[in-house]
Amino acid sequence: MIRTKIVCTIGPASRKPEVLRELVAAGMDVARLNFSHSDYEFHRENIHRIRAAAEALGSPVAIMADLQGPKLRVGEMAGEGVLLREGELVLLTDREEEGRRLENPEEGLTAILPIHYEHLRTDAKPGAHILIDDGLIELVVTEVREEGVVCRVITGGLVKSRKGLNLPGIPLTVPAITEKDQADLAFALDQDVDWVALSFVRKADEVIQLKELIRTLCPDKPYCARVIAKIEKPEALDHIDEIIAAADGIMVARGDLGIEIPAERVPLVQKRLIRTANAWGKPVITATQMLDSMVRNPRPTRAEASDVANAILDGTDATMLSGETAVGKYPVKAVQTMVRIAEEVERVSGHGKWQPPRHITHAPDDITEAVSHATCDLAYDLQAAAIITATASGRTARAVASYRPPTPIIAVTPHQHVQRQLMLSWGIIPLHSERAENTDQIVQQCIRLTAGTGLIKKGDRVVLTAGVAANLPGSTNLIRVEVV
Repeated sequence: MIRTKIVCTIGPASRKPEVLRELVAAGMDVARLNFSHSDYEFHRENIHRIRAAAEALGSPVAIMADLQGPKLRVGEMAGEGVLLREGELVLLTDREEEGRRLENPEEGLTAILPIHYEHLRTDAKPGAHILIDDGLIELVVTEVREEGVVCRVITGGLVKSRKGLNLPGIPLTVPAITEKDQADLAFALDQDVDWVALSFVRKADEVIQLKELIRTLCPDKPYCARVIAKIEKPEALDHIDEIIAAADGIMVARGDLGIEIPAERVPLVQKRLIRTANAWGKPVITATQMLDSMVRNPRPTRAEASDVANAILDGTDATMLSGETAVGKYPVKAVQTMVRIAEEVERVSGHGKWQPPRHITHAPDDITEAVSHATCDLAYDLQAAAIITATASGRTARAVASYRPPTPIIAVTPHQHVQRQLMLSWGIIPLHSERAENTDQIVQQCIRLTAGTGLIKKGDRVVLTAGVAANLPGSTNLIRVEVV
């Protein structure tokens, strides 16, 4: 059993019930639904199928709703797309019209591209670079007119309908949470998803705004969806500690991030983001093109295998598959491949050696963090078979996991939402329990449920953490050693 978690994007290639069951059996911990694509009926049916597959295999699977955010896109193009050639002048306009090449070019313009962004003329200044289709096509602004922005083609190509558009280095005049995001959020929460990912986060206030919306939409649910901040804008790097403090976790979204900043910077930025999330004790997902060639091929490249391995060595909680499982030819093989890479890395990477703990960002009087660290230390000294955390909100289990102990971590919670949310955190095996009335009942339940997993046997030592005030979030103040 690997300790790194695996996030799979669900799409046409993976939504059949039998494929979903294979994904769960192969090691999928979190199912990601991309709200940039498809309608609500598509997502509703996928959610139902994911839960049915998880129940059939007796394995919890978290569901993450990934909101589109203020993603800029080109509009509809004529035919198969509009071909741009190096050196040509094109007009980008926010008018509602079809993208096309001009039969009789006016003032040197050879094509018109509609852009779904009303502030294009105010945000894009002469000299600014505009990237289309993940940076495959590059333009530079030469002139701003009343009807739009004139650009010269630096790198040409075929512009297809609805392709993404980036203005690297330019602060955009867009809301963090669009009207579409708000509608998608309401739908996702109504479907009881476990995580919500916010795209293109720039500062902590945007995360706080999303959390307030979630609280408004879930007034009677104490353990509603948690928030992942997707780091894909340069502005986010300048406010990363504040963003991580506000969020429940982050995603290193290397696709758009690698367009917004030079590609050569991405590896070190990835390491910094993972290290910072680890220090805050928040889960971090490493995403985008991890096994990209497996969209088409049954085996990854050696570079892709190294990429996955290095993310695990960096300390990521989870690795994510996007097109590999959403539209690829080999979705199950992609998961199996990722599991094999993780197994090999974890076997030799030193996860089994208890190290003096790194600095964890918490207040000196944070009892939960202090107890969590002491628990890991004690489990190592006693060579315990397991660390068992009784947790109402999941915080204690995540705090223990943030120290990366070699001892298996079992989290026992009376809340199924919390059980599924913990599927994202490194090394945690979450179990669902009945609600206990006191600490002794909690301990008994924890031992019984953990024994049922086969991870412990009679005579083993286990280290338990709990709160004397049973079922009260944030009350962890007890460490107890038990012999099974």
